[in-house]
Amino acid sequence: MNDRQLLEQHSIAPKKSLGQNFLHDPHTLDKIVASADLTPDTTVLEIGPGTGNLTAVLADHAARVIAVELDDRLVPILRQRFAQQAPVEIVHGDILEIDLGDRLGTMAQPKPYTVVANVPYYITSAIMRHVFEKLPRPQRMVLTMQREVAERLIAEPGDMSLLAVSVQFYGQPQIVMRLSPAVFWPRPDVDSAVVRIDVYDTPPVDVPNEALFFRVVRAGFSQKRKQLRNAISNGLHVAKTQAGDLLTQAGIDPQRRAETLTLAEWAALARVVNDSPT
Repeated sequence: MNDRQLLEQHSIAPKKSLGQNFLHDPHTLDKIVASADLTPDTTVLEIGPGTGNLTAVLADHAARVIAVELDDRLVPILRQRFAQQAPVEIVHGDILEIDLGDRLGTMAQPKPYTVVANVPYYITSAIMRHVFEKLPRPQRMVLTMQREVAERLIAEPGDMSLLAVSVQFYGQPQIVMRLSPAVFWPRPDVDSAVVRIDVYDTPPVDVPNEALFFRVVRAGFSQKRKQLRNAISNGLHVAKTQAGDLLTQAGIDPQRRAETLTLAEWAALARVVNDSPT
């Protein structure tokens, strides 16, 4: 029984408001799971399992699958489908709000796990931010997302964005495959891609603290089309002359724009700001 037949049997229609496009192609599902490099002792966090097509493949390759589903219409279907599979735990809730600390460990003592998910495209950025900042960090993430967003994640200096800096601070992203709309039902209106992010044990650059680093980066991108001196002045609420001095001390031309900076340059600027008396 395919997704359409299953949902029709339960009088359920996919919700556009939840970004529901169900992956159904077996070959694609196998390739996604293979790209995650799962081992028999791996714990997997799946976000948005839908009807459970990806969940079923994950359960064949992992020790445990924690599948978090927001749509209360799909939770009974999932629980019935995986009732006899002990490794699969269906959790009803919003991944951005529920506390998975007991299952995944604390920030101080995280349990190794991998995220594999076909996430709702409209909250892709929020989910990544939540996983990196709120949950104990995974070893790896394999996410199906809008192709345009995927390409932004792997951008290089000259075309960087706040999202690219944020993701590359925590891990190394790469596009592992591009997907045709035909592998989904209903078909999405955009092209899709699968991104693998190998998460660092520690950030690749030296920063005073993460909060200050991202405060500086957000300031820099607050007025993307303006020179950094103006953006930093506005974002950090300092005079333009002081903003220019901070950039110069960090070895950055104040006339450059945010999208041209490397991760190391953002870190250097954060250190200068941290050492500044104001």
